[in-house]
Amino acid sequence: MNWEKVIQNVQDKLYRFSLRITGNSVEAEDIVQEIRIRLWNKTLEINDLKNPEAWCMTLAKNLSLDKLRSKHRRTEDLDDVRQVVAPTESPYQQTEKGDMMQQIRLILNQLPEKQRMTMHLRDIEGLTYDEIVEQLEMPMSQVKINLFRARQTVREKLLEINKF
Repeated sequence: MNWEKVIQNVQDKLYRFSLRITGNSVEAEDIVQEIRIRLWNKTLEINDLKNPEAWCMTLAKNLSLDKLRSKHRRTEDLDDVRQVVAPTESPYQQTEKGDMMQQIRLILNQLPEKQRMTMHLRDIEGLTYDEIVEQLEMPMSQVKINLFRARQTVREKLLEINKF
């Protein structure tokens, strides 16, 4: 496996994950570029990596958190992720879906960082629990607790908003 194939497979996921943590599209792009450079420098060792995607995601997490720590700020809304709209949806359905996604984004941005990252990796990126444990370097029980609490909070706040 070469570095170009690895980065092509995970580039969008790295960007979304970095964007979720940093809240800044320019920083997320810089992080993806830094990972590309590091992968290129690791060309000869890439076959030694057990899971290149996990290595890239861990690197994205670490670089993103480093950027956050250096700026001492919270993450913000995830505006740059393209929304998928089914071609059979009416304009009304598209608007409803867009409004719901905006509400979910706002709720997600209010979650504690570990819950937000856990939910993003599981529900948006589709990582397995084992991959999340590896990415976030936390015990399986903590991953499950964070995911449960994040989902519960999102569900409760959505129900509260939609009561009207």
